[in-house]
Amino acid sequence: MPFAHSQNAGSDRHRPQKASPEVQYLRRLAENKTPVVVHLLGGDTFRGYIEYYDRRFIRLTRRGEPNLFIFKHEIKYLYEEEDEHGAEDRR
Repeated sequence: MPFAHSQNAGSDRHRPQKASPEVQYLRRLAENKTPVVVHLLGGDTFRGYIEYYDRRFIRLTRRGEPNLFIFKHEIKYLYEEEDEHGAEDRR
């Protein structure tokens, strides 16, 4: 999933924003606490669920490990993690 990057984030700070497909997807992942796998441009991979997001980063909450703030421009792609039976894990 490619992430949008705002070049002039400060100029439209006070205008109401229409929910982009990216925002809608991240909102659904966060609301459902859907487990995700995040692959970064540098090769690192992290698992957890998205607890918070904004224009520049996501907060990835991980089980038994520190939570991470990951800048969107560092994300290569992410996907929903499935449990061992092939069904999405909705804890």
